[in-house]
Amino acid sequence: MSSRLIEIFLPDDQHQQAKDLLINNPEFETWWEALSQQMLWIRVFVDQDDVEELVDRFSQKFDKVEGFRLLILDIEASVPTSEAEEKEGSDDSSHQSSISTSLSDQLTPDIDTDLDPKSTRINRIEIYDRVAEGSQLSLVQIVMVLLSTAIAAIGILRDNQAVVIGAMVIAPLLKPNMALAVATTLGDRSFALRTLWAGIVGISISLVLSVLIGVAAPVVDLDSSEIASRLRVGWPDGILAFASGAAGAIALTTEERSGLVGVMVSVALLPPIVVLGLLVGEGYWGLALGTTLLVVANIICLNLAAVTTFLVQDLRPQSWRDRPKAELLTGTAYVIWIGLLVGLIGVVVLSRFNNIGSF
Repeated sequence: MSSRLIEIFLPDDQHQQAKDLLINNPEFETWWEALSQQMLWIRVFVDQDDVEELVDRFSQKFDKVEGFRLLILDIEASVPTSEAEEKEGSDDSSHQSSISTSLSDQLTPDIDTDLDPKSTRINRIEIYDRVAEGSQLSLVQIVMVLLSTAIAAIGILRDNQAVVIGAMVIAPLLKPNMALAVATTLGDRSFALRTLWAGIVGISISLVLSVLIGVAAPVVDLDSSEIASRLRVGWPDGILAFASGAAGAIALTTEERSGLVGVMVSVALLPPIVVLGLLVGEGYWGLALGTTLLVVANIICLNLAAVTTFLVQDLRPQSWRDRPKAELLTGTAYVIWIGLLVGLIGVVVLSRFNNIGSF
C-alpha cells in the first residue's frame, strides 16, 4: 500500500487542538517541530487510505485559521518498508493464542480490504488536483488539439491506422471529460461549468479544423476503413465509450496512471469528430448525421461511466453540508445524460430506415 507524508503548518497556539485531532490515531508516525515566527510544523506519515480522513479533520478545524497550510507529499519509498514492519509486528504477536482474537474479529467476515472500492482510490484532494487544469483551456491545450486533429485527419484520409493512433496519443481529451465527472460528483457547479465550457471549445476547435481540412482535401474516400467504421452508431460503440470512461476514471483515482488510458478515451472522441468534420467539409450531410450520433453517444457514455465509477468509489464532498448539493447535481446530471441517451436511441431507431445509423 502506498503512503503519503502530510505536512501541516499552524500557529503554535494551535498545538493542543492539533494534538487532539491525532490522539485517537497513535499508529500514525508524527513529528512536531517549532519554527520561527511562532509557527508549528507537523509531519504525519500515513497510509494512502487514511489520508482523506486526516485531511478532512484538519481542514474542517483550521480552515479559517490564519497561517494554516497542509501539504500532501507522495512517498516513492521508505525504509523500513511497510511489509517489513508488518512482518515484525506479526512476529511479536505470534506467541499469543487464538483466544485473544477480539470479538469484532470473530463477528466480522474476513474480507480483503483491497476489494473495497474506496480503499483503492487516492484521496479527494489529489483527484481534484489532477483534473483542475482540465477546466482551463490553455494555449498548450489548444495547440495540442489542433496538432492531434491535423494528424488524425491525415491518418483518416490516408486510411493509415498507425497515424490515427499517434494522434490519439497526443490528444488532450481525457482531463476535460474526467474533470466534468469529478465536478458533478463533488457538486462543484462552477467547476463543472468551467470544465464543460473548456470541453465544448476543445471539441469545437477540432471540428472546425476538420471541416476546413475536408473542404481543402481533394476527395474523401468513403470506402476507407477509418471512415466507414464511423458512419454508424451501434451498441458496440456504446460499450467501447462506457468502458473507456470507466477506465479513465479508475486511472485518475488510483496509482495506475497510464497514458494508454488517455488513448482509449481519445478513441471514442477524436476520430469520430474528425470524420464528422471531413464529411461536413465534403458536403456529405446525410452521412454526417450518422457520425454526429456516434459522437453524441460516445460523449454521453463516457460521462455516465465516469460519474458512476466515482460514485462506486465513494467520492464525496468533504463537508456533509455539501453532500445534498452534490447529490442534487449528480442526480440532475444522470437525468440529463440518460435523457439524451434515450432521445439518441429514438433518433437512431427512426433514422435506421434511411440507412443513417442503427443499433
